[in-house]
Amino acid sequence: MADAAVQPLKRKRELGAEETEAPGAEENAGVGNGASAPARLPFSGFRVQKVLRESARDKIIFLHGKVNESSGDRNGEDAVVILEKTPFQVEQVAQLLKGSPELQLQFSNDVYSTYNLLPPKHLSDVKTTVVYPATEKHLQKYLRQDLRLVRETGEDYRNVTLPHLESQSLSIQWVYNILEKKAEADRIVFENPDPSDGFVLIPDLKWNQQQLDDLYLIAICHRRGLKSLRDLTPEHLPLLRNILREGQDAILQRYQVPGDRLRVYLHYLPSYYHLHVHFTVLGFEAPGSGVERAHLLADVIENLERDPKHYQRCGLTFALRADDPLLKLLQEAQKS
Repeated sequence: MADAAVQPLKRKRELGAEETEAPGAEENAGVGNGASAPARLPFSGFRVQKVLRESARDKIIFLHGKVNESSGDRNGEDAVVILEKTPFQVEQVAQLLKGSPELQLQFSNDVYSTYNLLPPKHLSDVKTTVVYPATEKHLQKYLRQDLRLVRETGEDYRNVTLPHLESQSLSIQWVYNILEKKAEADRIVFENPDPSDGFVLIPDLKWNQQQLDDLYLIAICHRRGLKSLRDLTPEHLPLLRNILREGQDAILQRYQVPGDRLRVYLHYLPSYYHLHVHFTVLGFEAPGSGVERAHLLADVIENLERDPKHYQRCGLTFALRADDPLLKLLQEAQKS
């Protein structure tokens, strides 16, 4: 088994708003506690096959590579490695300019000059996310592709989307590992242990917990069998109210961020099919927080209070990749 400290890095991330591959393909996280400790990659070698996606704005690159080629398997195995520059930490950034920093002059003109600054090792970390072994679905998911908006009716969900998802879904064992304290137990910020109306609140792996500007936590409900918005009825209102109220209270207590500075929402389509709620700080443009995917939890609660079958009946709009089989299925169903 690979080092436990590495395994949680395989947990599903929503690393871009375009990650809408029916998105329910999750990495199988394995067991680990998410602790910050010396570790080794769970494979040997990495020969780049393709740059799947990159963003100069977000300082992130997604690489497909072949690994373990020296182990006797001539073709090696597939892996995805995601490299992301970490945010500046206000309390540490002044260290970059202390003493005589290592600089390379790019240009100088009057009062303006530009340099490449080479930071010391302890300030130059790159967040590295590993998906290994990677399947073709993983490779397609991280590959940048054109998106298309589609509107799904309640009937479309029952007749097209749900059967498709049930045929495509991958393991969400990593979710159960968290709920059962088999993985990432030391990262849990708050828990309501009620098996029906409780949840755990845990930092999202995209947030390094070093600053509040990109605060991001996830509430994962204990109740199993709830896949998404489409499953919600008034029976689930106690759970949803607990998540909203207790989640905000826990974040206020731990991070001193009040509820009116938090965006609390669900995704549809979600990135994995076990009901969960996102908590992000206002001002942070979190992946998937746009109107075509995010549904505010307070609005979800109000919709269910007003109409018990709202999410079984209503139309929901979301984006899918142009080559996503679900897009074609929905388009064909809506033509017939």
